[in-house]
Amino acid sequence: MITVTSVEAQNRFGQLLDTVQREPITITRHGRTAAFIVSPQDMKELTSARNKRSKAVAELEAWSQRAVLSALPAAAELTDDDIAAMVKNSR
Repeated sequence: MITVTSVEAQNRFGQLLDTVQREPITITRHGRTAAFIVSPQDMKELTSARNKRSKAVAELEAWSQRAVLSALPAAAELTDDDIAAMVKNSR
């Protein structure tokens, strides 16, 4: 990944638009990362991954709520160590 200062980015913007088709670019300001430039394809992949992650998190939360509702009362008394031992014994 190429890193350029914000001043360099302003001065070489056209060149950076060509470069970003091959690799992402980090833009810094005062030595700190201020922005990234990515290709449309990279942005599409990032957005897709974020959407998949959001969907997976929502599904996990829904499953967790269903599990709580269907759990036996004795399950509430289990400790993390109890659960770890049960998992280990089941392997």
